[in-house]
Amino acid sequence: MQRQIVDYALQRRSRLSEVHSGRTAVADVCDASPYLLRAAKFHGRPSPTLCPICRKEPVTLVSWVFGEKLGQVSGSARTNDEIARLDTTAEEFSVHVVEVCRTCSWNHLVQSYVAGLPPRSSRSRRVAK
Repeated sequence: MQRQIVDYALQRRSRLSEVHSGRTAVADVCDASPYLLRAAKFHGRPSPTLCPICRKEPVTLVSWVFGEKLGQVSGSARTNDEIARLDTTAEEFSVHVVEVCRTCSWNHLVQSYVAGLPPRSSRSRRVAK
């Protein structure tokens, strides 16, 4: 269950406005790392949104998970199915969704949210009688 959802559409619009007006170089926004591009290939999901920079292909959405209780999984790209499984088994973690163009390397954080089980300290506890 997604909660504490943050949408970065206004930041994205502002960044694109800077590029289209020439205040920011295309090279400054088309800087996806090889790791992000690989994650897009293997863990990403297609988006209907055409790349706002090269307009050659739709961007790919990549979800990254972060959380103290995730262990080695923290900081890695995960599919929606994997996140759904973690949501029912792992303690609270955050998900950051990044759009990336595999052609020109445009990338931008589009959304973040919290998922997973509530922390143990806030879960109701049974008292033995």
